[in-house]
Amino acid sequence: MTSRSTSSPSPSPRGTAGTGHSARTAAPRADRLWSVNFRLYFTARTVAMLGDTMLPVALSAGLLSYGYSATDIGLVMAASTACFAGLVIFGGVFADRFNARAMMIGADLVRVASQSTAAVLFFTHHVRLWEVVVIAVVNGTAAAMFQPGVSSTVPRVAADVQGANGVTRTAESVAALTGPAVAGLLVGFASPGAVFAVHASTYLTSALCLIGLRLAPLPPRRAGAPAAGARGFTADLAEGWREFRARTWMWSVIVVWMVYMICVVGPFTPLAASLIIPAHGAGAYGLVNSALGAGTAVGALCAMRIRAEHPLRAGTLALFVVGLLPASVGLDLPVPGMMGCVFVAGAGSAYWGVNWATSVQTQVPGDILNRIHAYEVAGSIAMTPVGQALAGPAASVFGAREVLRTGAVAAVGIAVTLLAIPAVRNLRRARAT
Repeated sequence: MTSRSTSSPSPSPRGTAGTGHSARTAAPRADRLWSVNFRLYFTARTVAMLGDTMLPVALSAGLLSYGYSATDIGLVMAASTACFAGLVIFGGVFADRFNARAMMIGADLVRVASQSTAAVLFFTHHVRLWEVVVIAVVNGTAAAMFQPGVSSTVPRVAADVQGANGVTRTAESVAALTGPAVAGLLVGFASPGAVFAVHASTYLTSALCLIGLRLAPLPPRRAGAPAAGARGFTADLAEGWREFRARTWMWSVIVVWMVYMICVVGPFTPLAASLIIPAHGAGAYGLVNSALGAGTAVGALCAMRIRAEHPLRAGTLALFVVGLLPASVGLDLPVPGMMGCVFVAGAGSAYWGVNWATSVQTQVPGDILNRIHAYEVAGSIAMTPVGQALAGPAASVFGAREVLRTGAVAAVGIAVTLLAIPAVRNLRRARAT
């Protein structure tokens, strides 16, 4: 769900209708968005995201070519995800205690080294599973140190926070469409090592762009708030948890989102593939995923133009259509029908995502933003592996289509639940001061 300004007061801790602290939510203008700083940031994120979407293809093709199994591939991916989920909260504390941009640059440079090492292993045909797992652990740890700084950097490089989130989400969707195709071509005409080399270069590009940023000053600290690092690490970690827990609109969304990940997102990918590919072929599965990516891009663009007074209420209304994602496969619609449904679902999901990211970035004071964003990210992704792991056993007992149809009902129930929470429903857009 993923990814804040200066002098206005912080919102009410319960976040029901208080004004935000951001001065960056006024109506957008092109020159206010595409500054030199934002162009550098946008390039850094877009190039890195393109490389990230290429990695699963290279990893799968590379390990399979050396005789490793799908279980081994899952082990490598799980190692990276587990390190990210387990350490991102600590990354948030470090980002508030030290320099968030320096941490992001350092994380990029670490991943340049790790992915270059992977490229050498595949180029020289000395691929051992434990080495690839170690590289995955390093990458996951670096990502955990990088991610918290993203949230606090956006308001410092873009006057129009929602526009920045919208175009970044659109670029992410385009990367999801093009990255796997590019990776497939590189694997086919060169080798998996070439993809890892390209991936390393994307992190180098990101680091160079981040080095070139000239950031606005950090916002002043809340009245009476000690500087991050003035106390112990544990105290800073605990303060982040207290501030996260004090915002009902935030922790309630994360709790509901954990159910969403278990019931909807987690089961969809493995079960949809197991149903679509045998019945319609791999090409049809690719078309369905492309439709999802296209819908996500459209939803992000809509979020740049449609800016509701109550952003989470508007985003939740858009979430009602996300139930079409599992329903279209669970009801065994024809391929064009599935494509249309997932397109609409992707648009609704992206509209919510942009409004959520903007709310976090404009409602949370800058001196605790990295820590709160870290808690938010950890909670958002924690249940995805659980949903994926439970999908197979549930499908064996109830049937894959029944699990997906149940997920569609759960998606609607989740949207209803969010609307029923006053702190979520009544949160207002942060006001310029």
